[in-house]
Amino acid sequence: MRDALRSRWRSLVRRLRRVERREIRAVHRWLEHTENLVRVSAVVAVPLLIALVTALSNAVPTLSYLLFPPLASGSYTLFSDPEGQYASPRRFVLGLTAGAASGWLALEISTLALADPGGRFQASAAGAALAVFLTGLVTWSLDAEEPSAYACGLLVLLIDASPGAYVVSVAASSSLVALAFVVWRHEFYENRAKYLYRSTKGDDHVLVPVRGGNVGATTALGARLAAAHEAGKVVLLGLADGEDDPDDVAADLESRAETVRTRVGVPCQVAVVSTESPAVATLRAAREENCDLIVAPYEQRHGHLSSYVRTLFRGDMDVVAARLPDEDRRWQRVLVPIRSAGEAAHVKVDFACRLAGPTGRVTVATCIDDERNRRSAEETLADVVETFDGSFETRVVNDAVESFIARDAPKFDLTLIGASTDRSAASRFVSPPTFERIDEVDAAVGVVHLA
Repeated sequence: MRDALRSRWRSLVRRLRRVERREIRAVHRWLEHTENLVRVSAVVAVPLLIALVTALSNAVPTLSYLLFPPLASGSYTLFSDPEGQYASPRRFVLGLTAGAASGWLALEISTLALADPGGRFQASAAGAALAVFLTGLVTWSLDAEEPSAYACGLLVLLIDASPGAYVVSVAASSSLVALAFVVWRHEFYENRAKYLYRSTKGDDHVLVPVRGGNVGATTALGARLAAAHEAGKVVLLGLADGEDDPDDVAADLESRAETVRTRVGVPCQVAVVSTESPAVATLRAAREENCDLIVAPYEQRHGHLSSYVRTLFRGDMDVVAARLPDEDRRWQRVLVPIRSAGEAAHVKVDFACRLAGPTGRVTVATCIDDERNRRSAEETLADVVETFDGSFETRVVNDAVESFIARDAPKFDLTLIGASTDRSAASRFVSPPTFERIDEVDAAVGVVHLA
């Protein structure tokens, strides 16, 4: 009885761990969308910074709590759009400080010249107009236009503390926020690929099942993907049925492995399995050989995706199904169509960079159906490519994606598209994956599935 309970407990723990890993992976994928990452950062960072500034201001009784509204709104502007017009620490600090100083000057003028000082929670109408005018004039002349500067300028008219102390507190507090923003943007946001995008840390152990008519090109593709990482390796997998002699298969694999080692310069091993279910055997071999990516030939049966590739796409491994001319060995020009700035886009661009190398060219494109979506599409492309080294060509195309690929893919050495396995069955039924709609395109294509 005790053994049975212990077994059930272990089984429950394993299930909970699997659920936990799935949830963590889901959150991780969600954060790979730059828009989500920025929103989370803004929601977390701004309250923490305001709490820090509040704690510091509480230690100085002369500082006014009226500092916090413009500081909070300006901080959110910084973190919520780190590449935008107002994402400048200099503009932030100088703008808020100039606004507070302009309000102080307006207060002095209204008190002395207009004899209308206002009071606590009752501002002078003329002073308010003058504060806004001076803030706009000063920030414009300093090239430090900042929306929150106007709030700082107006709030000076309401405080009962020293206006000079208010200006100093605005300068000090905004400098503290700006420093935190600079550290966050430089150390985390601009290096988010290193922390969040698993493609930069994995997919360097590549399993290549030796089957189909374009084995040479498929092997070369897998080898070049692996060679981009120092820890990369290739495993050539032979799938032998009951009638094959495993020794003959192994000899062929060793010959191919030696070619990989000499031409690409990446370690290459061989493995042979005998099985009646090639796809299941391929997935099992990838796990046993500690591989994180399978590069397999793209296969069709009677105009549809073969059961072999379909089973790989349903598995728990990343897969690239490559439809390549067998003479292809190098891919200098790579086209990457994307739909959003998420995990799939980052992985495809990373693969494209590995294949093209430092001398190649990677073109990242997205399709729109309305010109009003062009600006957001350009921002999506920028979010993706800015996390990678090197130069890119980006395109926003007002056309259907299959028409764009049919027209432009033949101009490139390779086009990397997604398998859309992250979409629901209903979504795939209504709008079939792109790779299923470009069967007639005469171009080299790699279909990327993420587990």
